[in-house]
Formats: sequence, C-alpha cells, structure tokens
Amino acid sequence: MLVDSVSATTSTTSTKSTSSSSGSSTTSTSDTYQTFLTLLTTQLQNQDPTNPVDTTSFTTQLVQMSSLEQQMSTNDKLDELTSTVSDLASSVTSSLGTTSGAVSYYGKTVEAEGSTTPLQDGEATWEYDLESAASSLKLTITDSSGNTVYSDVSSNTAAGTHEVTWDGVGTDGQSYSGGTYTLSITALDSSGNAIDTTTRFKGTVTSVDSSTGTAVLSVGGVSLSAGDVLSVS
Repeated sequence: MLVDSVSATTSTTSTKSTSSSSGSSTTSTSDTYQTFLTLLTTQLQNQDPTNPVDTTSFTTQLVQMSSLEQQMSTNDKLDELTSTVSDLASSVTSSLGTTSGAVSYYGKTVEAEGSTTPLQDGEATWEYDLESAASSLKLTITDSSGNTVYSDVSSNTAAGTHEVTWDGVGTDGQSYSGGTYTLSITALDSSGNAIDTTTRFKGTVTSVDSSTGTAVLSVGGVSLSAGDVLSVS
C-alpha cells in the first residue's frame, strides 16, 4: 500500500569563499637590491681614474650586496614554506570539519536526490516532483534484483511535490521486511507525452564512514556523500 501526500521541500545551500594575499616584503627587498646594484654600478662607471674606489670600501659593498641577495633568497623560501603550511592547515581543518559534521547525521533522517531507498521500520519513503499536471501517473517499486514488488496507478497527478510512503506490502499481499527498493514514475500528459519528474528518497543514517578522508553516509545500505544531503530531520 502507498500513502501519497503533497509536501514542500526547501533546501538552502550556502557557499563560503576565502581569499588570501601575500606580503610585499620580497618585492620590497628585491627593489632595494636592484637599487643597491644600480648605485654600485654607477659608482664604478663614474669613479675618478686617478682616485679609484678604495679596495676595502669596495669589498665591503660587495659583501653587503651578497648579504642582501641571501636575505632575498631566504625570504622567498620562507614565503614558500608559509604558503605550504597554510594550505596544509586549511586542508586538515576542512577534512576534520567535514567528517565531524557528517558524524552528526548518524541516526537522523536525511533526504537526498535518488530513487533507491531502504525499507526501514516497515516503511520506504520518497518524494517526487511533477513539472506539470499529469493526465495519468503510474508508480512502480522494484527490489534490488529489479523485480516489481508493487505498482499503483496514482490519482495524485497535480504539478508540484508529492510524498510517497510504501508500507512494505507488495501488490500480491506479500510483506517485505528489509532491503532496498527503487521507485519508478511514469507520468503522461493528455496527449500521451512523458512529463519530466525528479525523485528524492528519505531514510535514517545507519553508519558514517570517513576512512577514505571523505565522509560517506550509509542509509540502510544506500551510500551517499554528506555533501549530497538536501535536508536533515
């Protein structure tokens, strides 16, 4: 037996963007180095041949230039290290946040896009959207092997969102106690043309697996990513 009802589902997706900027210490140091090099070159080009630059003074200037060059190299490496550490910390934080958030879904009823859902506590629940009103609509439920266990010609043909709850009793009267089941919808307009439909399923999260680094929820044997959850109740 099926229980149909009209319902509305609203999901809100928020996005968060982050931006980063790097300091200008390396640019500033590079400019200083270029200025220093220009001044030294100009000094050599314009020195008095009869009174050249003192050797000691010139050596000191070369040492200063070399020291400045090393400082530039050190700053570049520090910037690279800082960027790497920042990216790693962001990745770890994001991973921990995703896993932690997914664990909170355990035992909760979630909704996600799809047509396959488990039979839990004697019920399997779906929602479907009709793009426009249908002249005829047939609901078919199949088991994991593709065998039809229930079919019904529904009178709920209005455009919009509808909820379907199956109590686990087949068309032939047989009762099913577990497993996963798939809902198929055939909706036709008055001219016999197919109407687009979208199907979602509901179920209770029975386990959370984060061993791969990405949280995967199991809804009675149906797997989905935490990011695919549309609503939680």
